[in-house]
Amino acid sequence: MADKPVRADKATAVAELTEHFRNSGATVLTEYRGLTVAQLTKLRRSLGRETTYAVAKNTLAKRAATDAGISGLDTLFTGPTALAFVSGDPVEAAKSLREFSKANPALVIKGGVFEGKAISAAEVNKLADLESREVLLAKLAGAMKANLSKAAALFQAPLSKTARTVAALQDKREKEGAEAA
Repeated sequence: MADKPVRADKATAVAELTEHFRNSGATVLTEYRGLTVAQLTKLRRSLGRETTYAVAKNTLAKRAATDAGISGLDTLFTGPTALAFVSGDPVEAAKSLREFSKANPALVIKGGVFEGKAISAAEVNKLADLESREVLLAKLAGAMKANLSKAAALFQAPLSKTARTVAALQDKREKEGAEAA
């Protein structure tokens, strides 16, 4: 089916979808059957500016995925399909889609593409379970700061111990000198 010639009017749609596949860090395929236009608009808003949510014909989307060098999605292109092209943080987009699908069971996550490889719906949910990039970076910075603080305390400990020992010896000599006099 992917090797049939594409009409000129549909070639631009395939080219546009191919560019979306190539320029996106992740793509999530969903089935939107039963959602109203208002619900789809709400979904698009919840995904943010870095995610494009588009309804596409299965044959055109399948050809675009093949042209972009992505394989393993053929079985997902059944029924009404909409694609969420994520150019920002894929974790945030996956979380938004999962939260929306909990509130609106008509939205079904079929699977997707992450870093050029096909992933299942379960893997999209695992992606949604991760913390965002910013949170992970903050945790890493906190862990690094804690380790640096421990290292500074470790390096400073012998100096402070030596200073306390010298002060204790000085106090002891002063007491012995006072007792002898």
